Amino acid sequence: MKTKGDRTVLLLTSLVCVLPVIMSMVVYHDLPDQIAIHWDAMGNPDNFAPKALAAFGLPFLFLGINLFSKLLLLNDPRRANASPAMRMFAAWLPPVLSVVLIPVTLLIALGKDISITLLVPVLLGLVLIVVGNYLPKNRQNYTIGLKLPWTLDDPDNWNKTHRLAGYMYILAGVVLIGGAFLSRGFQTKSGVTPTILIVLVLVIVPRLYSYLLYRRAS
Repeated sequence: MKTKGDRTVLLLTSLVCVLPVIMSMVVYHDLPDQIAIHWDAMGNPDNFAPKALAAFGLPFLFLGINLFSKLLLLNDPRRANASPAMRMFAAWLPPVLSVVLIPVTLLIALGKDISITLLVPVLLGLVLIVVGNYLPKNRQNYTIGLKLPWTLDDPDNWNKTHRLAGYMYILAGVVLIGGAFLSRGFQTKSGVTPTILIVLVLVIVPRLYSYLLYRRAS
């Protein structure tokens, strides 16, 4: 059930999601007809959208993501088990991404020299560090965490799996940020491979660890 505080967060985050519309209105006439909305591993644009869709559609896309995520968070029967800091982070992530990524997209379209190959790993790294710090503080719930059959069935499995995942996420975040600043390789096809490998490791290893814990206990 939504409280007054929940409704306030929902309203504020929704308003922040559409704030980039203000910038879109200011710069709209200076934007090119087609705006890059996706870039390849080397930072070259490989997908475009009409400027009206990019300028005004993207903020409402983030608004939709925000509303959907709040629907899940607010209707989780075990949402009280999630760390308050983690719930707040999850609540504000879509609007923060909206006010960062959409202006960056528009500035690049206006000819500003912004390195996507630096911004993306740094942004992802910061998210991983924050998530990794608070992930072990979550108890069993259905929206935040590694919701596997074995973690949801056994609190001990949940706790051990999230403790491991927390350390891995923090380490991965540090590696991504350090690599983005120190290695030009992150801006090449070969250099982006570590990023992909890191994500794959973060997806596979905690799940495999959780399954092995389950097999050991059974």
